[in-house]
Amino acid sequence: MFNASKVLEPAFQEQPKSFFWQSITANYAVDETRYLKELIPLAQSNASEHRDVAETATSLIRKVREQDDSVHMVDALLQEYSLDTEEGILLMCLAEALMRIPDKYTADALIQDKLSDADWKKHVGRSESTLVNASTWGLLLTGRVVKMDKRLDGSPSSIWKRLIKRSGEPVIRSAMYQAMAIMGKQFVLGRDIDEALRNAREYRELGYTYSFDMLGEAAMTRDDADRYLKDYMDAIESVGNDTYPNSRAPAPSISIKLSALHPRYEVSQEERVLEELYATVIDLLTFAREKKVSITIDAEEMDRLEISLKLFEKAFTSPVAKGWGGFGLVIQAYSKRALPVLCWLTKLAKQQGDEIPIRLVKGAYWDTEIKICQQLGLEGYPVFTRKEATDTSYLACLRYLLSDYTEGALYPQLASHNAHTVSSVLTMARNKGRRIEFQRLHGMGDALYNSILEDNNLPVRIYAPVGAHKDLLPYLVRRLLENGANSSFVHRLVDAATPIEALVQNPVQELQGYDSLPNDRIPLPVDIFGNERRNSKGMNIHVAAHLDPLLNHLGQWAKKRWEAAPVIGGEKRRDGERSDIHAPYDRSQHVGQVYWTTEAQAEEAWSLQRKVLFPGGSVRWRIVPPVSSDTPS
Repeated sequence: MFNASKVLEPAFQEQPKSFFWQSITANYAVDETRYLKELIPLAQSNASEHRDVAETATSLIRKVREQDDSVHMVDALLQEYSLDTEEGILLMCLAEALMRIPDKYTADALIQDKLSDADWKKHVGRSESTLVNASTWGLLLTGRVVKMDKRLDGSPSSIWKRLIKRSGEPVIRSAMYQAMAIMGKQFVLGRDIDEALRNAREYRELGYTYSFDMLGEAAMTRDDADRYLKDYMDAIESVGNDTYPNSRAPAPSISIKLSALHPRYEVSQEERVLEELYATVIDLLTFAREKKVSITIDAEEMDRLEISLKLFEKAFTSPVAKGWGGFGLVIQAYSKRALPVLCWLTKLAKQQGDEIPIRLVKGAYWDTEIKICQQLGLEGYPVFTRKEATDTSYLACLRYLLSDYTEGALYPQLASHNAHTVSSVLTMARNKGRRIEFQRLHGMGDALYNSILEDNNLPVRIYAPVGAHKDLLPYLVRRLLENGANSSFVHRLVDAATPIEALVQNPVQELQGYDSLPNDRIPLPVDIFGNERRNSKGMNIHVAAHLDPLLNHLGQWAKKRWEAAPVIGGEKRRDGERSDIHAPYDRSQHVGQVYWTTEAQAEEAWSLQRKVLFPGGSVRWRIVPPVSSDTPS
């Protein structure tokens, strides 16, 4: 069994690669309390390190707040419309819902229902941000249009209401999509890779480099996948041909999403994925290596972790990737499997002798992961339920990434907008003398990382989405969910009312300050109905921890041969016509046979049954015609 507290012990690291793979599957929904008790010693700093981290974080935050432009436009929007306000929640609901609504009529009904409930007027002029004020005036106008209908005449048949419904909501809907496009310009670097490269010049002059992410995920058809593949190929070609000189930073790279490259990227189609999607990835890697452009596979939902690792291993060990060192992976620290995955990747890298770039992030699908488990009625969650627990996991993974065991095997690329996390990276890396790089999101964290670039000779890579704004919404919603809450670090960093001391607290100590290490306000999936009833129990067939036991149980019946035949007088008769029986899920599998009852056997059976029913002798039968409703009584 995987024991995180022993991960830095030599004997533990000598375990074979298969041991760590088994640990990955076993840790899917491991008991959170027990596992955090193992992670805490690994994440905890000693007194000297704790002091250095706090001092570095304090200095960073002071420098950020001293900058005139420390509050970025998007930061200001998130600060004004945080998720602890009714307006912030409505904005989030609307943005998330508009992403999923296929027709304009439903979108109009949603707008009418939601936007009229908020008090947008109170936000007017409270921010110096152009984006915030433009958004507020648009929302105020929208709210007035919808409210006007209710205030002037609530009659459904009124001409005014029909006019508003016909001309108001479509205008509002267009305005909302336009607002998303405005926000998109803050989050998306360019509509295509060439525009993105031009827009990136300003930050590359400052010493930044980039990881370009071509917007698009969850291809639903082969045409979708082909279109996304072309976008990736075009991006690789443009980045490879880019002649911008910058010796201060590494060359830009490309991030790819496997779900964008195959319409059936799922565990149930593993054979197809490891053949068809593998071939696609190999084509990408071949072209990328030729163009000297590094490739990173982005992380997605926990259901896809194991299949993505299998595909990564197959591609990494192929002749195309051997000896390169430019093929990397994203690991999400909010996953209970993050640390065993890093151990497994270390074994894989050392086995081949090539370094694997690892982008360590905290995770972007937390809400989805929680909801999926609750819907399935599972026994636990694959992610941590407290933010401090995720931060603890990140620090534990960071310490392992900077250990001697990963030297030459894993290249740490650390992504965070939290000053304490960033300071932990700076302190630990300085003490270990390891080569690292930072990563941040385009449109966020400018002030924080400008301060880092000024004082540290470390590369910083900006993760920058590229694509049409219509593809932005899934990415935008994840960013807003991550950073829109008033408890998020991004929100509090630029809030002068938040004391610096509150931002440099050690997350391990904060976690230990709770009565319960897991979040006791988030019940286990089986307990979401409280005392009313237990949730219906289910399983997640997309992860080995649940699928393998099911298949093993079903496999016990694989060799069984089924036989059906008439039983007469306690004796099975096999002298009738025989038919072969095939498995309903695979007609090529012969699973048994059935012997059909003959007329003579039916007569014999009835004769025996008649003797049981009427032991006194024969019975005369008389057919009685049915009674008609017309027959007089």
